[in-house]
Amino acid sequence: MSRCLLHLAIVSALAAGPAVLHAQEAGTAPGPEATAEADTYATDLDTVQVIGRAQRLYKVEDSSLATRTDTPLELVPQSVQVINRELIDDQAARQVTDLYRNISGISFFSYAGVVLRGFRQENVLYDGLRGDPYAGFSVPQLFNIERVEVLKGPAGAAYGSGDPGGVINYATKKPTPYTERQLRLEAGNFDYGAASVEASGPLDTAGRVRYRVGAHIDHEQGFRNNTSQDSLIGDVGFAFDVGDTGELLLQYTDLQQELDANRLRGVPANDDGVFLTDREWNTNEPTDYLDLDARIGLARYTAAPSDALDVSLAVRWFENAERQQYHESRGIAEDGRTVWREFRDQARDVEGLAAAGHAAFDFSTGGIDHTWLFGGEMSQLDAYFIGRTAVGVERGGPVPGLDLFDPVYGLSGAADYGLDTLPFRPATRTRSRQDGLYLQDQMDLGRWHVLAGLRWDRFEDENRVDGTAVDGDDLTWRLGTTFEATDAVNLYASTATGFVPQSAGSQNPLAGGPFDPERSRQWELGAKSSLAGGRITLNGAVYRIERSNVVQGTGLDAGNDGVDDLAALGLVRSDGFELDLLADLTERWVLNLAYGYNDARVLEGDPAAAGNTTGDSDRFANAPRHKVGLWTRYDLPAIASSIAFGADHVGDRVSLEGQAVKAYTIFDASWQTQWRDWTFQANVKNLFDKVYAASGFIERTGHFPGEPRRLYLQARYRF
Repeated sequence: MSRCLLHLAIVSALAAGPAVLHAQEAGTAPGPEATAEADTYATDLDTVQVIGRAQRLYKVEDSSLATRTDTPLELVPQSVQVINRELIDDQAARQVTDLYRNISGISFFSYAGVVLRGFRQENVLYDGLRGDPYAGFSVPQLFNIERVEVLKGPAGAAYGSGDPGGVINYATKKPTPYTERQLRLEAGNFDYGAASVEASGPLDTAGRVRYRVGAHIDHEQGFRNNTSQDSLIGDVGFAFDVGDTGELLLQYTDLQQELDANRLRGVPANDDGVFLTDREWNTNEPTDYLDLDARIGLARYTAAPSDALDVSLAVRWFENAERQQYHESRGIAEDGRTVWREFRDQARDVEGLAAAGHAAFDFSTGGIDHTWLFGGEMSQLDAYFIGRTAVGVERGGPVPGLDLFDPVYGLSGAADYGLDTLPFRPATRTRSRQDGLYLQDQMDLGRWHVLAGLRWDRFEDENRVDGTAVDGDDLTWRLGTTFEATDAVNLYASTATGFVPQSAGSQNPLAGGPFDPERSRQWELGAKSSLAGGRITLNGAVYRIERSNVVQGTGLDAGNDGVDDLAALGLVRSDGFELDLLADLTERWVLNLAYGYNDARVLEGDPAAAGNTTGDSDRFANAPRHKVGLWTRYDLPAIASSIAFGADHVGDRVSLEGQAVKAYTIFDASWQTQWRDWTFQANVKNLFDKVYAASGFIERTGHFPGEPRRLYLQARYRF
């Protein structure tokens, strides 16, 4: 069914040509000969004033993520960063991990998880709604993503429970009122190849019905031993005008990933952070795999019944099935070269439903302009897991070890371990439900702007195997103000709270549960400026986040019940500073710079209270003190080309068990040229082929190695 959808998307994209051409002939959509007019139209729709190169390329002036209303970013009293499609394309970013250099205060942790403002976080939204279709061990792809938005700090008042570092929102591509069609072909080293086709535009002469179809396929042999990736993504959407101001959007996405030997762990390292063997080393055999099959549906209705009222209703559903068989490292033997392994056979099924609705009302009273926002939402997640394990020969099992320096693969695999004789561990079935109501007031007092928000949430975690459940509710809030100090400089201050319900597994009474939610609070001061006639955007922020009621293991079993005891302990604090610069250095030269400083530490209780065990250190795992990301592009209009250069520096860190993770700096370069309707592009990542650890994990599984030098060639044809 999924492959049929993908083929249908490709055929639909090509078949849409006659309808789109008809729309062009009718004058409702710009054709290839009217590119400038289309650009102007698109700019008007996005309410972005084009001033210079940076504005046209990378600058985003508004986002609804922070306030759920159309508020200019310079008036939001909290740090928000937006990565638009232009920057994604220029950097040849295939998946979200390729973009972290552009966001101050964020760095890689594992898979799609990141460290944001000092804390590990995996809280993501799609189009403002909960539910990650990529599960826990696959990385979100960017083919159908228009932009990536990051709201930093606790976001409980806006989105309910979430990690204290912030929330990441993926805004997907939508049908457009003007014609856009694109064919993209890609190639690179490690046998990388990809192709995609996208088409969008009006389906009728009046433009009241619009469509988007897209399809993407890729393949590569990874740099780690035995690994490969095959992906298929199909995306279909329709938008219908309803009345004079309403729009109904329907969207369906189907994605498949086949990742051979790609349920990856790291490469063993010593306490100084030096890899003990080649970065290509992998515990997985050629027959190991991780397969993901996911489907996502979205329906959204928006309308403006009057000049003072906007309403929005949205429902998002997704399901995914993840199957994986892989060899897990159990540590190095006494001989210093044999890595003991076990084999895991696992299945995960997840289904999620999220719904949200709000109304924004503008009015004035007492000389103060208000925008009131009333809303509510619900989300429900059903999860199923089952697994079994074959242990290693050192523990009396059938799984052999693997040489750390001269690995020989293919000597054993799933067929050799007698899986049919191994019992599955008891399956887990859980349902997590959260319902929230929120109220927000944005007040305009001339040069002063005030944002106040309040939200109530109720949550319930149900163990559907034994019928037990834990529920509770919480109240979160935020208060912030922005002052327009000059026409070019805005100063802001804010404070916000957040909470995270404890995981269903932590609520076991035998372990000491149930526990109250984890709570957090942030204080932030900042400045946002637009200087030199809009050619330079400079934003800075200082913040403090405190996190309490963190559940950790005690290492005890006081009741002798076979369940390790847990305790809610500790106060952890993250202090930091961030600076973001986007500048037109000249009419042809653009600079994007992101710097973040962070000091995250455990103040009360054992370091494990951070949720990231760091041995004897009080530092948080994988939280660098310094991080710098740079991207600069120079245009050569005489030859319709541009060149670009990037750098990414991540400071030293510690792993989950306190091993050093060394600082690194890598460099990228790109070249791009246009010829008629074609754009040709070459990107080189990790230009000098540096060997480095992208992050640390636990000692027996090692550090995650960064990618070696990668070359990506791309040809895009707009028609």
